[in-house]
Amino acid sequence: MNLLTKFSVGQYVYGNRSWLRIIDSRLKIIIVMIFLITPIWAGPIWRLSLVVCLLLITFLSLLPFRIWWRSLFFLSCLSLLIGCISIFASSDILSLDGYLRNPNELQVVLENYKKWNILQIPSQSIWFINFGPYNLSRKALELGIKTSTLIFTVIQSVNLMLLTTLQEDIVWGLSWFLDPLRKIGLPISKWLFQLLIALRFIPLVQEEFQNIITSVSVRSINFRNLGLKKSFNVLLILVERFFQNIFLRIDQGAESLLSKKKINIKTNRFKTFYPSTSLNVIVNTLSICFICIAIFLRKLYGAL
Repeated sequence: MNLLTKFSVGQYVYGNRSWLRIIDSRLKIIIVMIFLITPIWAGPIWRLSLVVCLLLITFLSLLPFRIWWRSLFFLSCLSLLIGCISIFASSDILSLDGYLRNPNELQVVLENYKKWNILQIPSQSIWFINFGPYNLSRKALELGIKTSTLIFTVIQSVNLMLLTTLQEDIVWGLSWFLDPLRKIGLPISKWLFQLLIALRFIPLVQEEFQNIITSVSVRSINFRNLGLKKSFNVLLILVERFFQNIFLRIDQGAESLLSKKKINIKTNRFKTFYPSTSLNVIVNTLSICFICIAIFLRKLYGAL
Protein backbone atom coordinates (compact mmCIF):
# COMPACT_ATOMS: atom_id res chain seq x y z
CA MET A 1 0.00 0.00 0.00
CA ASN A 2 1.40 3.35 -1.04
CA LEU A 3 0.82 5.70 1.87
CA LEU A 4 1.96 8.72 -0.10
CA THR A 5 -0.93 8.38 -2.55
CA LYS A 6 -3.64 6.84 -0.37
CA PHE A 7 -3.11 9.03 2.72
CA SER A 8 -2.36 12.55 1.54
CA VAL A 9 -1.83 14.07 4.96
CA GLY A 10 0.17 17.27 5.23
CA GLN A 11 1.40 17.35 1.64
CA TYR A 12 0.39 19.38 -1.37
CA VAL A 13 -1.64 17.63 -4.07
CA TYR A 14 -1.29 19.10 -7.53
CA GLY A 15 -4.41 19.89 -9.50
CA ASN A 16 -6.85 22.66 -10.35
CA ARG A 17 -10.25 21.20 -9.47
CA SER A 18 -10.80 22.89 -6.12
CA TRP A 19 -11.78 26.47 -5.39
CA LEU A 20 -9.64 26.28 -2.25
CA ARG A 21 -6.53 26.51 -4.42
CA ILE A 22 -7.28 30.01 -5.68
CA ILE A 23 -7.84 31.57 -2.25
CA ASP A 24 -5.03 33.89 -1.26
CA SER A 25 -2.58 32.24 1.12
CA ARG A 26 -2.91 35.11 3.60
CA LEU A 27 -6.67 34.57 3.81
CA LYS A 28 -6.11 30.84 4.27
CA ILE A 29 -3.80 31.49 7.20
CA ILE A 30 -6.40 33.77 8.81
CA ILE A 31 -9.15 31.18 8.32
CA VAL A 32 -6.98 28.43 9.79
CA MET A 33 -6.18 30.64 12.77
CA ILE A 34 -9.92 31.09 13.30
CA PHE A 35 -10.32 27.32 13.51
CA LEU A 36 -7.32 27.07 15.84
CA ILE A 37 -7.94 30.01 18.20
CA THR A 38 -11.71 30.47 18.43
CA PRO A 39 -12.34 27.10 20.19
CA ILE A 40 -10.38 28.44 23.18
CA TRP A 41 -12.84 29.31 25.97
CA ALA A 42 -15.72 28.44 23.67
CA GLY A 43 -18.80 26.40 24.41
CA PRO A 44 -19.71 23.03 22.87
CA ILE A 45 -22.16 24.61 20.41
CA TRP A 46 -19.44 26.69 18.79
CA ARG A 47 -17.03 23.77 18.70
CA LEU A 48 -19.59 21.52 17.04
CA SER A 49 -20.43 24.25 14.55
CA LEU A 50 -16.74 24.46 13.58
CA VAL A 51 -16.70 20.71 12.95
CA VAL A 52 -19.82 20.96 10.78
CA CYS A 53 -18.29 23.89 8.90
CA LEU A 54 -15.10 21.93 8.23
CA LEU A 55 -17.09 18.96 6.99
CA LEU A 56 -19.07 21.19 4.62
CA ILE A 57 -15.88 22.79 3.32
CA THR A 58 -14.34 19.36 2.78
CA PHE A 59 -17.34 17.94 0.93
CA LEU A 60 -17.89 21.09 -1.16
CA SER A 61 -14.21 21.73 -1.89
CA LEU A 62 -14.36 19.78 -5.19
CA LEU A 63 -11.20 17.93 -4.21
CA PRO A 64 -11.00 14.35 -5.53
CA PHE A 65 -12.76 11.97 -3.19
CA ARG A 66 -9.83 9.56 -3.06
CA ILE A 67 -7.57 12.27 -1.61
CA TRP A 68 -9.39 13.08 1.60
CA TRP A 69 -11.88 10.33 2.49
CA ARG A 70 -9.38 7.98 4.19
CA SER A 71 -7.74 10.68 6.27
CA LEU A 72 -11.14 12.12 7.19
CA PHE A 73 -12.45 8.71 8.22
CA PHE A 74 -9.47 7.88 10.44
CA LEU A 75 -9.45 11.38 11.93
CA SER A 76 -13.15 11.09 12.77
CA CYS A 77 -12.59 7.71 14.42
CA LEU A 78 -9.64 9.06 16.39
CA SER A 79 -11.61 12.09 17.57
CA LEU A 80 -14.59 9.98 18.61
CA LEU A 81 -12.34 7.52 20.44
CA ILE A 82 -10.57 10.24 22.41
CA GLY A 83 -13.90 11.93 23.13
CA CYS A 84 -15.39 8.69 24.49
CA ILE A 85 -12.32 8.08 26.64
CA SER A 86 -12.61 11.61 28.04
CA ILE A 87 -16.30 11.10 28.81
CA PHE A 88 -15.88 7.79 30.62
CA ALA A 89 -12.71 8.83 32.41
CA SER A 90 -14.19 12.03 33.84
CA SER A 91 -17.70 10.81 34.65
CA ASP A 92 -18.88 10.59 38.23
CA ILE A 93 -18.73 7.02 39.52
CA LEU A 94 -20.42 7.85 42.80
CA SER A 95 -24.07 6.99 43.29
CA LEU A 96 -26.82 8.79 45.11
CA ASP A 97 -26.82 6.05 47.72
CA GLY A 98 -23.45 7.25 48.96
CA TYR A 99 -24.88 10.20 50.88
CA LEU A 100 -24.82 9.75 54.63
CA ARG A 101 -27.55 12.29 55.36
CA ASN A 102 -31.23 11.63 55.12
CA PRO A 103 -32.44 12.15 51.52
CA ASN A 104 -35.55 13.91 52.82
CA GLU A 105 -33.36 16.72 54.12
CA LEU A 106 -31.62 17.11 50.77
CA GLN A 107 -34.57 16.90 48.42
CA VAL A 108 -33.66 20.06 46.51
CA VAL A 109 -30.05 19.02 46.17
CA LEU A 110 -31.03 15.58 44.93
CA GLU A 111 -33.40 17.01 42.32
CA ASN A 112 -30.68 19.27 41.00
CA TYR A 113 -28.26 16.35 41.03
CA LYS A 114 -30.64 14.27 38.93
CA LYS A 115 -31.06 17.10 36.45
CA TRP A 116 -27.29 17.50 36.24
CA ASN A 117 -26.77 13.85 35.28
CA ILE A 118 -27.61 12.84 31.74
CA LEU A 119 -27.37 9.09 32.24
CA GLN A 120 -27.55 7.04 35.43
CA ILE A 121 -26.81 3.33 35.54
CA PRO A 122 -27.46 1.63 38.89
CA SER A 123 -25.14 -0.98 40.33
CA GLN A 124 -25.53 -4.43 38.84
CA SER A 125 -23.87 -7.74 39.61
CA ILE A 126 -23.18 -10.45 37.05
CA TRP A 127 -21.98 -13.60 38.79
CA PHE A 128 -19.18 -12.43 41.05
CA ILE A 129 -18.45 -9.17 39.17
CA ASN A 130 -20.09 -5.91 40.26
CA PHE A 131 -20.74 -3.15 37.75
CA GLY A 132 -21.70 0.41 38.54
CA PRO A 133 -23.12 2.60 39.70
CA TYR A 134 -22.25 4.94 36.83
CA ASN A 135 -23.40 8.52 36.31
CA LEU A 136 -22.79 10.45 33.10
CA SER A 137 -22.76 14.14 33.96
CA ARG A 138 -23.06 17.12 31.68
CA LYS A 139 -19.57 18.21 32.63
CA ALA A 140 -18.14 14.92 31.38
CA LEU A 141 -20.13 15.18 28.15
CA GLU A 142 -18.88 18.72 27.56
CA LEU A 143 -15.31 17.59 28.18
CA GLY A 144 -15.69 14.80 25.62
CA ILE A 145 -17.10 17.22 23.06
CA LYS A 146 -14.28 19.69 23.69
CA THR A 147 -11.48 17.16 23.29
CA SER A 148 -12.89 15.42 20.22
CA THR A 149 -13.83 18.61 18.38
CA LEU A 150 -10.51 20.27 19.20
CA ILE A 151 -8.52 17.40 17.72
CA PHE A 152 -10.72 17.32 14.62
CA THR A 153 -10.64 21.07 13.94
CA VAL A 154 -6.90 21.44 14.49
CA ILE A 155 -5.85 18.55 12.25
CA GLN A 156 -8.48 18.88 9.53
CA SER A 157 -8.15 22.66 9.08
CA VAL A 158 -4.36 22.49 8.79
CA ASN A 159 -4.58 19.46 6.51
CA LEU A 160 -6.95 21.22 4.11
CA MET A 161 -4.59 24.17 3.86
CA LEU A 162 -1.57 21.94 3.23
CA LEU A 163 -3.47 19.92 0.61
CA THR A 164 -4.39 22.98 -1.45
CA THR A 165 -1.51 25.39 -0.81
CA LEU A 166 2.10 25.24 -1.88
CA GLN A 167 4.66 25.37 0.90
CA GLU A 168 6.18 28.45 -0.71
CA ASP A 169 2.81 30.24 -0.62
CA ILE A 170 2.42 29.48 3.08
CA VAL A 171 5.90 30.81 3.82
CA TRP A 172 5.23 33.94 1.77
CA GLY A 173 1.92 34.55 3.57
CA LEU A 174 3.56 34.23 6.97
CA SER A 175 6.38 36.53 5.89
CA TRP A 176 3.78 39.14 4.91
CA PHE A 177 2.28 39.03 8.41
CA LEU A 178 5.67 38.97 10.16
CA ASP A 179 7.26 41.68 8.05
CA PRO A 180 6.95 44.39 10.78
CA LEU A 181 9.09 42.24 13.08
CA ARG A 182 12.02 42.55 10.68
CA LYS A 183 12.39 46.18 11.69
CA ILE A 184 13.32 45.22 15.24
CA GLY A 185 16.02 42.84 14.05
CA LEU A 186 14.33 39.44 14.37
CA PRO A 187 15.60 36.79 11.90
CA ILE A 188 12.22 36.20 10.28
CA SER A 189 13.72 34.90 7.02
CA LYS A 190 15.72 32.21 8.81
CA TRP A 191 12.70 31.10 10.82
CA LEU A 192 10.54 30.88 7.72
CA PHE A 193 13.25 28.97 5.89
CA GLN A 194 13.29 26.43 8.72
CA LEU A 195 9.51 26.19 8.46
CA LEU A 196 9.79 25.56 4.72
CA ILE A 197 12.27 22.76 5.32
CA ALA A 198 9.96 21.25 7.96
CA LEU A 199 6.98 21.33 5.59
CA ARG A 200 8.98 19.62 2.87
CA PHE A 201 10.17 17.05 5.38
CA ILE A 202 6.65 15.68 5.99
CA PRO A 203 6.59 13.50 2.82
CA LEU A 204 10.01 12.11 3.77
CA VAL A 205 8.64 10.97 7.14
CA GLN A 206 5.71 9.30 5.41
CA GLU A 207 8.08 7.64 2.95
CA GLU A 208 10.23 6.22 5.75
CA PHE A 209 7.13 4.94 7.52
CA GLN A 210 6.02 3.27 4.31
CA ASN A 211 9.46 1.68 3.88
CA ILE A 212 9.25 0.21 7.39
CA ILE A 213 5.82 -1.28 6.68
CA THR A 214 7.02 -2.68 3.36
CA SER A 215 10.06 -4.29 4.98
CA VAL A 216 7.85 -5.99 7.58
CA SER A 217 5.41 -7.27 4.95
CA VAL A 218 8.21 -8.61 2.73
CA ARG A 219 9.79 -10.56 5.60
CA SER A 220 6.38 -12.07 6.52
CA ILE A 221 6.93 -11.89 10.26
CA ASN A 222 4.49 -14.11 12.14
CA PHE A 223 3.83 -12.25 15.38
CA ARG A 224 1.63 -15.04 16.74
CA ASN A 225 4.51 -17.50 16.82
CA LEU A 226 6.87 -14.94 18.33
CA GLY A 227 4.77 -14.28 21.39
CA LEU A 228 4.08 -11.06 23.21
CA LYS A 229 7.60 -10.32 24.47
CA LYS A 230 9.41 -10.99 21.20
CA SER A 231 6.75 -9.15 19.20
CA PHE A 232 7.25 -6.13 21.44
CA ASN A 233 11.01 -6.34 20.89
CA VAL A 234 10.49 -6.43 17.12
CA LEU A 235 8.23 -3.39 17.39
CA LEU A 236 10.89 -1.50 19.34
CA ILE A 237 13.50 -2.40 16.72
CA LEU A 238 11.24 -1.08 13.95
CA VAL A 239 10.62 2.17 15.83
CA GLU A 240 14.35 2.56 16.42
CA ARG A 241 15.10 1.97 12.74
CA PHE A 242 12.40 4.46 11.78
CA PHE A 243 13.94 7.24 13.85
CA GLN A 244 17.45 6.35 12.71
CA ASN A 245 16.41 6.77 9.08
CA ILE A 246 14.72 10.08 9.86
CA PHE A 247 17.79 11.39 11.69
CA LEU A 248 19.94 10.25 8.78
CA ARG A 249 17.80 12.31 6.40
CA ILE A 250 18.12 15.30 8.74
CA ASP A 251 21.88 14.87 8.90
CA GLN A 252 22.15 14.71 5.12
CA GLY A 253 20.06 17.86 4.74
CA ALA A 254 22.13 19.69 7.34
CA GLU A 255 25.39 18.72 5.63
CA SER A 256 24.10 19.95 2.28
CA LEU A 257 23.22 23.31 3.83
CA LEU A 258 26.54 23.61 5.65
CA SER A 259 28.42 22.90 2.42
CA LYS A 260 27.14 26.21 1.08
CA LYS A 261 29.09 29.18 2.34
CA LYS A 262 26.20 31.62 2.19
CA ILE A 263 22.46 31.17 1.78
CA ASN A 264 20.39 34.07 0.51
CA ILE A 265 16.82 33.72 1.68
CA LYS A 266 14.32 35.88 -0.18
CA THR A 267 10.75 35.09 0.77
CA ASN A 268 9.38 37.50 -1.83
CA ARG A 269 10.20 35.10 -4.63
CA PHE A 270 8.02 32.43 -3.00
CA LYS A 271 4.89 34.30 -4.04
CA THR A 272 2.84 32.44 -6.65
CA PHE A 273 1.07 34.78 -9.05
CA TYR A 274 -2.39 33.67 -10.11
CA PRO A 275 -4.29 35.24 -13.02
CA SER A 276 -6.71 37.90 -11.78
CA THR A 277 -9.95 36.46 -13.08
CA SER A 278 -13.47 37.17 -11.92
CA LEU A 279 -13.61 33.77 -10.20
CA ASN A 280 -10.54 34.57 -8.10
CA VAL A 281 -12.02 37.90 -7.04
CA ILE A 282 -15.34 36.31 -6.09
CA VAL A 283 -13.75 33.48 -4.10
CA ASN A 284 -11.40 35.78 -2.20
CA THR A 285 -14.23 38.22 -1.49
CA LEU A 286 -16.38 35.41 -0.11
CA SER A 287 -13.42 34.31 2.01
CA ILE A 288 -13.18 37.78 3.55
CA CYS A 289 -16.93 37.70 4.24
CA PHE A 290 -16.54 34.28 5.87
CA ILE A 291 -13.82 35.63 8.16
CA CYS A 292 -15.96 38.59 9.23
CA ILE A 293 -19.05 36.43 9.80
CA ALA A 294 -17.04 33.87 11.80
CA ILE A 295 -15.62 36.56 14.09
CA PHE A 296 -19.07 38.10 14.56
CA LEU A 297 -20.73 34.76 15.35
CA ARG A 298 -17.93 33.81 17.72
CA LYS A 299 -18.58 36.98 19.68
CA LEU A 300 -22.32 36.28 19.88
CA TYR A 301 -22.58 32.51 20.34
CA GLY A 302 -19.10 31.26 21.15
CA ALA A 303 -18.95 32.07 24.84
CA LEU A 304 -19.06 29.39 27.49
